[in-house]
Amino acid sequence: MWKKWLNKIVSLYLKTRVSRLENIKRNPHFHQKSILLKHLDVHRKTEIGLAFDFKNIKSPDEFRRRVPIHSYEDIHPSIERMMKGERDVLAKGKVNWYAKSSGTTSARSKYIPVTDDYFYGNLIKSSWDTMAVVYNNRPSAEIFSKKSLVMGGSLESYQGRAGTVIGDVSAIMIERMPKIGRPFYTPDFETALLSDWEEKIDKIVSQCVDDDVVLFGGVPTWNLVLFEKLLEATGKNQISEIWPNIRTYLHGGVGFEPYKDQFDKLLGIEDFEYYEVYNASEGFFAVQDLKGANDMLLLLDNGIYYEFIPASEWNKNQPDTISLEEVEPGKNYAIVITNAGGLWRYTPGDTIMFSSIDPYRIKVTGRTKHFINVFGEEVMVGNTDKALAMTCSEVPAIVKEYTVGPVHLKRNKKGGHLWILEFEVEPEDRAAFERKLDINLRKINSDYDAKRHKDLALSSLKIKVVPKGTFLKWMRSKGKMGGQNKVPRLHNSRQYLEQLLEYVQ
Repeated sequence: MWKKWLNKIVSLYLKTRVSRLENIKRNPHFHQKSILLKHLDVHRKTEIGLAFDFKNIKSPDEFRRRVPIHSYEDIHPSIERMMKGERDVLAKGKVNWYAKSSGTTSARSKYIPVTDDYFYGNLIKSSWDTMAVVYNNRPSAEIFSKKSLVMGGSLESYQGRAGTVIGDVSAIMIERMPKIGRPFYTPDFETALLSDWEEKIDKIVSQCVDDDVVLFGGVPTWNLVLFEKLLEATGKNQISEIWPNIRTYLHGGVGFEPYKDQFDKLLGIEDFEYYEVYNASEGFFAVQDLKGANDMLLLLDNGIYYEFIPASEWNKNQPDTISLEEVEPGKNYAIVITNAGGLWRYTPGDTIMFSSIDPYRIKVTGRTKHFINVFGEEVMVGNTDKALAMTCSEVPAIVKEYTVGPVHLKRNKKGGHLWILEFEVEPEDRAAFERKLDINLRKINSDYDAKRHKDLALSSLKIKVVPKGTFLKWMRSKGKMGGQNKVPRLHNSRQYLEQLLEYVQ
């Protein structure tokens, strides 16, 4: 009974957060400037603050002129010193927590400082805003009276200093969750933080099958693995037979379009609500605030100051940036952030496009290193996700995973793209699927269409189908299991194509 009362109290509190979000929509630039000036003031006596004279920076323009753009490689030596216990380097004081970000390409993990200001002022604040969105769209939500399923990463101690803890940002949030919140999550936190993902999934199946789960979150790939294991263990046909009250999925990290049909099929719920969140190790940036939308509200008062790099500047060492006030809908930008954890004009590598500027809503279009532009076609992940979803609708099929790379020009042979696909449900006619996929990509991307005109520069794309389970086994063979590891969708080289083809052979 007390849980129902608590759920009612929380839902009333969340209404105040909805009002706050509406106020931010009306005054976005005021909040952005306030965040920047606060960060500069708090960190003015740090090593970086003294080097760039934070004390005397009074405007965003001055900040942009004085402080250079930083990549992870630029700040890695400073972060290593912080991890060993040095104070006041990139952020005020000593930082004990570091979010580990492995991504898809880097052999060396990145470690993002998580100060208390960053943790509470961005990660926790944005999580509450996400709950406010869910309850605003569905006032009957029971998230704080039933169970939410968490599939977090893992934590480990840093060998260079006993007091330094590193792990996935999800694991840090689980470990630091207040005790009052723990009764509403499943599995037990020891299981949720296991480093062995196969063991974790097996234990979640045994622990959670009798729980009343209403919400789950995480990268689609690993949730699909979990659901298939649950159905196998219980003999049920759909997840709704196991968890009849499940209604909400918070997803992010990869484009969801290729996965939606799989989730619809496995869940078996007509009024199910999918919400995209943009939550990275470097910050919780945006949340889908409207049901059924394909864009997200940029969170502009949650401890992150934003700048944007136009596509024409991406290959420069010190690119020019533009402010939030200068962005235009429909254009690709690389995102630049400044947060309370010691990231100053930092480039996470993600690319976004504004779908609206009143309010500011965005779509994640890919990464600055994850695209194909060998022939001037400028194909981004958002293009391939959408083309695949369209094709699966028109030539009935369900794609489980995919990756794409170039086929280089050879003597008497044009270049093109090779798609490696793993189907959950195969199309009856692979050749028809291949033709329609090429047509849809041409509809979506005018640069690709121009290069495909009369086959002058590019031949029609080709697909290669691999057996079910191939991508999961390949990722396991690379030691890339877990929520921070995603299947690489696009690359301008044949790096992933060759690796995967060699693995299949």
